[in-house]
Amino acid sequence: MDINSVKKRIHQLRKEIDYHNKLYYEESRNIISDFDYDKKIQELIKLEELHPEFKSASSPSVKVGGKITKDFNTFNHNVPMLSLSNTYSNQDLFDFDKRVKKNLNVEEVEYLCELKYDGVALSIYYENGLFKRALTRGDGEKGDDISNNVITIKTLPLKLSESVDLEVRGEAFISKANFMMLNDEKRLNNEELFSNPRNTASGSLKMQDSSIVAERRINCYLYSLVSDKENITNQEESLNYLKNLGLNVPKTFKKCKNITDVKEYIDYWENKREDLDVETDGIVIKVNKLKYQKVLGNTAKSPRWAIAFKYKSESKKTKVLDIRFQVGRTGAITPVALLDPVELGGSIVKRASLHNSNEIERLDVRINDSVHIEKGGEIIPKVTKVETNERVLDTGKFKFINSCPACDTELKTIEDQAVHYCPNYKKCPPQVSGRIEHFISKNAMNIEFLGPETVKGLINEGLIRDVSDLYNLKYDDIIDLKFNIDEEDKIRSLKNKSCENILRSIEKSKENEFSNVLFGLGIRYVGKTTAKKLAKSLKSIDAIISADYDKFIEVDEIGDKIAQSLIKYFNDSENLLIIQKLKSSGLIFSDEDTNQIKSTNLKNKIFVISGKFENYSREELQKVIEENSGKVSKSLSSKTSFLLAGENMGPKKKIKAKDLKISVINEKEFFDLL
Repeated sequence: MDINSVKKRIHQLRKEIDYHNKLYYEESRNIISDFDYDKKIQELIKLEELHPEFKSASSPSVKVGGKITKDFNTFNHNVPMLSLSNTYSNQDLFDFDKRVKKNLNVEEVEYLCELKYDGVALSIYYENGLFKRALTRGDGEKGDDISNNVITIKTLPLKLSESVDLEVRGEAFISKANFMMLNDEKRLNNEELFSNPRNTASGSLKMQDSSIVAERRINCYLYSLVSDKENITNQEESLNYLKNLGLNVPKTFKKCKNITDVKEYIDYWENKREDLDVETDGIVIKVNKLKYQKVLGNTAKSPRWAIAFKYKSESKKTKVLDIRFQVGRTGAITPVALLDPVELGGSIVKRASLHNSNEIERLDVRINDSVHIEKGGEIIPKVTKVETNERVLDTGKFKFINSCPACDTELKTIEDQAVHYCPNYKKCPPQVSGRIEHFISKNAMNIEFLGPETVKGLINEGLIRDVSDLYNLKYDDIIDLKFNIDEEDKIRSLKNKSCENILRSIEKSKENEFSNVLFGLGIRYVGKTTAKKLAKSLKSIDAIISADYDKFIEVDEIGDKIAQSLIKYFNDSENLLIIQKLKSSGLIFSDEDTNQIKSTNLKNKIFVISGKFENYSREELQKVIEENSGKVSKSLSSKTSFLLAGENMGPKKKIKAKDLKISVINEKEFFDLL
């Protein structure tokens, strides 16, 4: 390779790796296998070593990856959070052992082996035995403070069994069982499914509302003591020490007297790890003696005393029968490869995601190609490699469509993104049905007995065009309505009992609160929590319609993106007509409780209510606070004014309130304050 080709290849590799780092660390998703990613890293490192004139301090070969978000405070790590070097081969493993022994000038080295959990790395600080702070890996030097979210992890103690100052590191994850439960709830609500446990955990820990994080059932294993302790001389002792402090240390670690024992441990867990309720992707091998670790030291990116042996994801080869395009509720177009059915991970796979136009171009995938697919923790498998040498005919590059597959409208693209979308928001059938399915979902209007297939049947028969038409449906309209129930085009029709149940649930939905209706409208970026805050702050749909940008920005947690989306939605005459029809049908479009302001005695005061009370329920206390201009939050933060504490309140809240210097008051003290 000539010098210009080397320079060009280094530039290309850096660009590709930065792109995949951005997806992984900032968007909590990945579109190539770990194996392929690591191959790119290794190739880049090798080229930079051979050509040091092209080395750069900003190269991903010397950076851990990740980016600091603007939504959280950041802190420096006491000790940099480095990433481990990866290997997939036995030879690399034995070479690692040789390097370690040579650098230490010893004949044999004792190792500690641990399972490598597929989650989110955390650094957690305790002061006098009390939880102080939790940071993400970030860029390795400093990380985001996500303490409010981490304290929702039930397996992480906020108070240790000893009053010690220390820093520990671990992995936050969602178990396989809990991940399935979360997606079962998504299915019931007709919502898009989470992609995989790792990305779900990562995305959850970066959320602003810790009450939602608490519902995600995140777990945490601790695997490293960063602080020095005089009586601890090796890795095994440090893990036992953490376990005695009350921290959640997995039981699967094992001390190995040499590299042969390490290999036996790797072989033992290769298949047995599938029986665990947590995703694992390899084994972490660490030099056991801490003094040896210090002698070996670190590179700019990785410790020299540890390595990760990665198991290759199960991969199967199959054929692409066709490439089709799906239209989402928001108009986003997703390409999907239809495959010659193949068994993978215990199930028959017929489809694989191709993500976007960039991914199709990167893979150069074409119809009739032989491809490799991987599943891992993904819901939908992905194409990881194309066997270009097996092509019989040169059919030319597959071209991304220019018009919507559902309504033939010319597609648009978003600047600096590979996302194509259909702008025919109002009439594109999948977008129309998607909005109606969102409206009837459990977290919105909760219209039971009316599923996605029935909605499509109603649209096909011209009985509904938007959500307001649901409230005009009559028994005679829907009896014997025909609709498809699966991909095989089997037909069903509505019978008497189903019709009665649907009409009864539509009528019952009129009792839903204003915030449910507002969320059900499907306004871009307006989730359940935002809808509640809008309803409580502006109190009625009329006030929201007439609000300007500055008024929206005043509402707690509403920023520029949401404000602009609200203005665009309520400036559309057709949206206003739908709202008027829903009003006429009897839906609730005001938050009457929040209109009854009795005083401003609690203005600018934020309360968290916890425990059981003698004379009032928590809901009644919340109403009293809001009637007197105060606010109620679900989680403690530096902005909290008072923790209103009843009996049987959990100890975690008391500890955190003390740490944040928040006043803790009882029921009597609250009414004295009022």
